[in-house]
Amino acid sequence: MPRPRRSWSVYILRCRDGSLYTGATNDLARRLDRHATGKGSRYTRSRLPVRLVYEEHARNRGAALRREAALKRLTRAEKVALVASYPAGLPGRGSH
Repeated sequence: MPRPRRSWSVYILRCRDGSLYTGATNDLARRLDRHATGKGSRYTRSRLPVRLVYEEHARNRGAALRREAALKRLTRAEKVALVASYPAGLPGRGSH
């Protein structure tokens, strides 16, 4: 039986200290759970809790990784503006 095809996402988390973490995954719910339990990355582990403030779907893994790299090259001000332009209906998204 073939594996179900998962869509890729690029995401930004806001950490407890206000910093922003950017990542890419093909299972956003699982990845967010890993971050929340301190198993997602070394960076977020010491900055819990984190919350999802931005999500963008990508065509495939390559597109997701290219977009992740592009987002990581943005300045903090550019990332904050991007997050601010994202629809407020994102679950778990609080005030900045």
